[in-house]
Amino acid sequence: MAAHLADLFGAATVTPPPPQERVEGLGLSPGDLARIMPLHAILSSEGILRGAGPTLAKIFPGEQILGKPFLGLFEIRGPGWIGDMGALLARAGQKLHLSPRGAAAGLRLRGILAPLGTGGHLVNLSFGIDVARAVGQLQLTDMDFAPTDLAMELLYLVEANTAVRGEMRELSRRLVGARLQAQEEAQTDPLTGLRNRRACDSFLTRLCRERAPFSLMQIDLDYFKQVNDRLGHAAGDHVLKHVAKVLSAQARVMDCVARVGGDEFMMVLPGLVEPNRLIALGEKIIAQLSHPIPFQEERCEISASMGFAIVQAGLGPDPATALAEADIMLYAAKAGGRGRVMGTRIER
Repeated sequence: MAAHLADLFGAATVTPPPPQERVEGLGLSPGDLARIMPLHAILSSEGILRGAGPTLAKIFPGEQILGKPFLGLFEIRGPGWIGDMGALLARAGQKLHLSPRGAAAGLRLRGILAPLGTGGHLVNLSFGIDVARAVGQLQLTDMDFAPTDLAMELLYLVEANTAVRGEMRELSRRLVGARLQAQEEAQTDPLTGLRNRRACDSFLTRLCRERAPFSLMQIDLDYFKQVNDRLGHAAGDHVLKHVAKVLSAQARVMDCVARVGGDEFMMVLPGLVEPNRLIALGEKIIAQLSHPIPFQEERCEISASMGFAIVQAGLGPDPATALAEADIMLYAAKAGGRGRVMGTRIER
């Protein structure tokens, strides 16, 4: 309907008959009546269609409707059961609910019947709530409606409103996407693609608030400064990206892996509170990071020291306490010769 509505106003339609004739009982020419009531029917006293507006003819495309019984063209659905002309005439002046038979069956129309002085009757119809459907199905134009009928203006408003709402939904979708992307970027380390300290602190705070069991592992790279000093920052960045891949490969979906400083990383591991599993995880990571890392024609050699703190379910310590305990274990690992993992259990 959208494409069709663009050409409605001023669109060509069937030229009404010349005004010299008069509709008996009305004193109007068929052309004037067609302009005033384009969806009208003139019936004989027996209910035979003697005249029809141009819009009414569009409901029955390709049919010769003049001379046919009105009740053969339309099904009267109310008020009450109407099966013959006598019942229809008895409801003159009442609001009628009709549906056409044939190709346009299912369209819901409203109408009112009024007697003419000649013994015939005039039925004026409208599409009511089915106007939008009728416009699309019957290819109606502005000229198919009475000049005082605001149906087309309302359809334009509906279409414009639909278009605006569509644009607003699309704008809202883009804004939500941009907001989510901004939030994601605000919590992501741009070099490694890991979470950053802000995201890690938020994750840790939530676990502490929920009194969930988890372990917190601090990871510090050994000999990283020597790589930077000898090969430059490009080599250092290459190493950091390699470390991020190693940590991500060992992490589970629910874990939070973050870069929280220059060569400092952190893993928050919900539900993982068995010391032996944590030590095995740490030793596996250290072993992988101890292999030389190729960079251009050089080899970068680093290691890692790791300290972890275990928090049992229901404890809910302050996040700073968990961080401090893990830090203590990290420095103990470094003091013990580096390239090792040490841990503790928070008791309160």
